[in-house]
Amino acid sequence: MNTDTLLSLASAFALEGDIAEIRPLGEGFINDTFIVRTASADTPDYILQRKNSSIFADVPAMMENIRKVTAHIRGKVIAEGGNPMREVMTIVPLRDNAAKYVHTDAEGGCWTVSVFISDTIAYDRADTPALARMGGLGIGRFQAQLADFTDTLTPTIPGFHDIAFRFGQWDASLKADAAGRATSVAAEIEAIESRRARMLEYHELVRTGVIPARVTHNDTKINNILFGKDGRVLCVIDLDTVMSAPVHNDFGDAIRTYANTGAEDDSDLSRVGLSMPMFEAYADGYLSCQAPILTKPELDYLAFSAIYITYEQVLRFLMDYIDGDKYYKTKDAEHNLRRTRAQLRLLESMEENYPAMTEAIARIAHKYRTEITQ
Repeated sequence: MNTDTLLSLASAFALEGDIAEIRPLGEGFINDTFIVRTASADTPDYILQRKNSSIFADVPAMMENIRKVTAHIRGKVIAEGGNPMREVMTIVPLRDNAAKYVHTDAEGGCWTVSVFISDTIAYDRADTPALARMGGLGIGRFQAQLADFTDTLTPTIPGFHDIAFRFGQWDASLKADAAGRATSVAAEIEAIESRRARMLEYHELVRTGVIPARVTHNDTKINNILFGKDGRVLCVIDLDTVMSAPVHNDFGDAIRTYANTGAEDDSDLSRVGLSMPMFEAYADGYLSCQAPILTKPELDYLAFSAIYITYEQVLRFLMDYIDGDKYYKTKDAEHNLRRTRAQLRLLESMEENYPAMTEAIARIAHKYRTEITQ
């Protein structure tokens, strides 16, 4: 995309200062992202993004979610004496309509702008318990800031982490066997089916409200947390997937990535397993913010959430393999099968460590609840 076009797109938003430079930022796996540098040190720089409308069907609704959530967090930061320009994302409205946050280009592309938060540190992965704890603190703080949020959010990805919905897709996939691969993965299919009832038991608790819906981020990679140069958590970014859901979605997916001793698609299953030190470190950071807020059912199922989310990922990788690799990008014809087997091994390791996981959650939650009452 040429510079003149990018300048025109950026100029549709209510930016402060004159634009000095626009260039690509990051690898853009989902959205196309650019940094907009302004000419003066007294004006902020900005992030310009073209949102992926094939994933996010209603970008204006997504941006309205982000507006509501960031406004709520901003109020909390200000009340605590913090810096709202650094401790919460700031989205920028259109120049000619302060109530709109999406500009649509001539081809129908949806563009948004947020303020770039400078002088920060971001990590691609958590490779130590200390960093895992900070990741847990970041997501725990984000959820705690929104614990009293009562507004309505639009589901940006309907059916996300809804295992009943996934089972409907799974059953249809097995019946169709589009790529003729089902008979070759009978053992993996049995691994899915043997755990189905347990997953639906948890889903029923969510459906009936025993486990409540709260505001969740739904993409808890550590590179979605910005840190200050002093190592302190500043804020959580990339809020495209913010929705109302159980807190378990965020906790479980974080453990799936933070605490895996191998790679998501590791071909050597001996390398794959749950790291209890990383699990405990993340849980400690998370519960330092959330232990006084979560209900007993939420705490009781916090360790299980890692099993639930990992199981869902096993199902989705295997389903895509059976379908002929239609959803996930793959490196070769067996990539989704490697992913399936690596995630299944991680799931088995979580099940082996489940008593220790539940004990750790109870111990850590008790610690932080006791500190509050003292």
